[in-house]
Amino acid sequence: MSDRTAPDTGRLKEWEERTEVPLFVAALVFLAGYAVRVLAPLGSQPWRDIALALVAATWLLFVVDYVVRFRLSGLGARFVHTHWLDTVVVILPLLRPLRMVKVYTAVQRRRAGRPRLGLYARVMSYAGLTSGLLGFSAALAVYHQERGAPGSTIRTFGDAVWWACETLTTVGYGDAVPVTAGGRVIAAFLMACGLALLGAVTGSFSSWLVELFQREDEKKPPGSD
Repeated sequence: MSDRTAPDTGRLKEWEERTEVPLFVAALVFLAGYAVRVLAPLGSQPWRDIALALVAATWLLFVVDYVVRFRLSGLGARFVHTHWLDTVVVILPLLRPLRMVKVYTAVQRRRAGRPRLGLYARVMSYAGLTSGLLGFSAALAVYHQERGAPGSTIRTFGDAVWWACETLTTVGYGDAVPVTAGGRVIAAFLMACGLALLGAVTGSFSSWLVELFQREDEKKPPGSD
């Protein structure tokens, strides 16, 4: 049993390393196509049709990638649970920014030598880039849900971006609030992600400061205080 699954595991790792960065680029194309579909006026053809084709083509790539990973893993139905992020992302491609850490890891494996950024800088870079992409995705999604809804306070994309900034930073002024069921689901998810990302940034920054102060103390000669 182990002899049969071991080669598949190696092939799965190789597949992931080869496809992670191209799929992230495809995710950006998906996001751009979705943005055009949401923001472009209804009569702006053929751009809306081209955007829809890009969205469909890139989503099909994500599905093919998921099927290949499923087959190569040799886990059967357990793959859905052990790779839950892959499962969620293939259903909701707008969440692909959450895979930013894996993308960076795949890039680093292709480079010789040590990473250019330190640990704390990398964590803050991950969180910052992920926050930006996730916030933009959430702004598009909530604007798609809220525009035209009765009693909605998110009537323009600018309102949606402002709402996403409030939610990611956990400020929540209350001037822009989703009123639809879909908008509230997006808001709940973004609030959870905002807390996690904010905690990663503040924790890393605090740890970096503590380490910096410790190094400064170690450089001081004994009795210099």
